[in-house]
Amino acid sequence: MTDFTIASFNVKNLIGPDKEYYEFQKYTPEEYAWKEDWMANQLLTMDADIVGFQEIFEEDALRAVIDETDRRAEVLNAATLPDKSKSYRRKVIFRKLAVEPYRDAALAFAPNSADEGVPGQRRPGVAVLSRFGFVEKPEMIQDLPQPLDIPFQPLRGLGGPQDAGFYRLHRLSRPILKVRIPVGDQVITVFNCHLKSKLGEHIRPKDANYAPEEDLTHYDPVGRALGSLRAAVRRMAEAWVLRGEIVREIKSGHPVIVMGDFNDGEHAVSSEIIAGEVPFKNYAWMLRHDAKAPNDRYSAEQSQQITDDIERVRLHSAEKLFVRKSLRDMVYTSAFGGVFESIDQLFLSRHFHPDYEARVGEMTYFSVFNDHLTDGSHPEAPYNKLASDHGQILAHMSLR
Repeated sequence: MTDFTIASFNVKNLIGPDKEYYEFQKYTPEEYAWKEDWMANQLLTMDADIVGFQEIFEEDALRAVIDETDRRAEVLNAATLPDKSKSYRRKVIFRKLAVEPYRDAALAFAPNSADEGVPGQRRPGVAVLSRFGFVEKPEMIQDLPQPLDIPFQPLRGLGGPQDAGFYRLHRLSRPILKVRIPVGDQVITVFNCHLKSKLGEHIRPKDANYAPEEDLTHYDPVGRALGSLRAAVRRMAEAWVLRGEIVREIKSGHPVIVMGDFNDGEHAVSSEIIAGEVPFKNYAWMLRHDAKAPNDRYSAEQSQQITDDIERVRLHSAEKLFVRKSLRDMVYTSAFGGVFESIDQLFLSRHFHPDYEARVGEMTYFSVFNDHLTDGSHPEAPYNKLASDHGQILAHMSLR
């Protein structure tokens, strides 16, 4: 058996000091030092074999955090692990106390295609850190080879030919990083993503300095709702692009783990697009797609085939598998305005589902690091600027 851990870590705007990432937002040297210190402690505590990072503006800043984590790991190991002169050095507890540095780990960074390095207009990318290295070259998915047109059909009852329009997507808001990681006798495909946020997309008129909806002194509730609609459509379209990549990997026979900041809960439409459909208990009661009579229903054999086809490409929430196993009823990775929810996700293909007989492994434990989170309506919320406004999630996996 081979055990490993995999984590998702939205760091919230990692960039070097005195560099304006968003308009008028940057870290002083002291603030950056605090953030680097906090991140190194989080990495050291998680001690994950595979880590997916979101909101990385600069690879160098991330490497500096990893180097600091390694330094602390070596200091900690020197203080807590007995040397060969100690007769008790073989106790199991010392294997648990040991922290493995990332000296020999591989790092893949996917910069944002929209980031031109202009101060105040930066755009973040994502990264994956792996103690097992990578098989093949990591792949970045953001600029689509062909524009994605999503057509809408007219509703019934509309007379004559109707053009219901379409939504066109040229580029994802942030890259999806796809890596293949060798673990034990398996090669696991890992996707790290950061989907479009719920922050509304408001269109700035030509020659204007800002979109009218951004002027809160002239609050436009309907216009701001339209901005939220645009953001939701974009997020769901990005989820569909990711879904296509997932299905291709599973159909090629690869175990898949998808992680990252989905900016939505597990039951949101965008998350359900990524995970795939949940099959009905029985399709034999359902009218066939080509029914010619009331009793034209799927056979028992066809019902089983449909269920198998859906299950084969379906993903499962690591959080929900853990809740089912542990009886814990609340996990959250985000807290804002009195709302506590999980928007950072780890989804597993059925290769890791405990009920799947041909599984290659399964999750044994699930951890959430959220003690640093503060509700955005509280006075202490500015702390999140230097730490992260996301909790980190960590899955403990065991291969058979």
